[in-house]
Amino acid sequence: MNQLDHIVIAADSLQQGVEYLQAKLGVKIAKGGVHKTMSTHNLVMQLANDAYLEVIAIDPTAPPPRHPRWFGLDEAAMRTSLKQRPRLVTWVMNTTDLRQLAGAVDFDIGKPTALSRDQLKWEIALTEDGRLLGGGMLPYCIQWHSKPHPSQAMADLGCILHALTIYHNRPYWIAEKLDAIDAGHLVQIEALENDEAPYLTADIETPNGLVTLT
Repeated sequence: MNQLDHIVIAADSLQQGVEYLQAKLGVKIAKGGVHKTMSTHNLVMQLANDAYLEVIAIDPTAPPPRHPRWFGLDEAAMRTSLKQRPRLVTWVMNTTDLRQLAGAVDFDIGKPTALSRDQLKWEIALTEDGRLLGGGMLPYCIQWHSKPHPSQAMADLGCILHALTIYHNRPYWIAEKLDAIDAGHLVQIEALENDEAPYLTADIETPNGLVTLT
């Protein structure tokens, strides 16, 4: 069965991400690693149940990649927004057969692409232009080829993801797309008015109580 793998917080810099989560969650997120293929780097922490939180930013020490970075990080609107504060931009679903999934759905979830770092190996479906799927409301899809799940080696800072909620002005459309990739059970969907912009929220239990990231 498909599982929620992680939520993605995009930041202008990793230091900005550290300060943001320290203010919001009351914890200091641990180091992560470098993605040479994408010229990005990250910070990670457990959220229990084989899920985790990732803070990702463009690596200023890396040369620009020959292709768009993932998670919409090269888009001008995204970079301008991240100058103000980090954002919960999307989420990632863990699946057991990414290539079968990509071939079975009637919309583009991206091309399965093999990546690795240190002892970790995985495939992730990536769009050619680096865009967020459904404006970030639909998940990137990943298949891990290393065990145990990488979250097991991440810092446990006492935070647990309780719910991920999509607020959307086309809730039935979102539900249809999520059901097509067997992801409808992983999130909650709430309806918005037609003139309201979609957004995500993550309810996280922290050492200081329940906090909502958006």
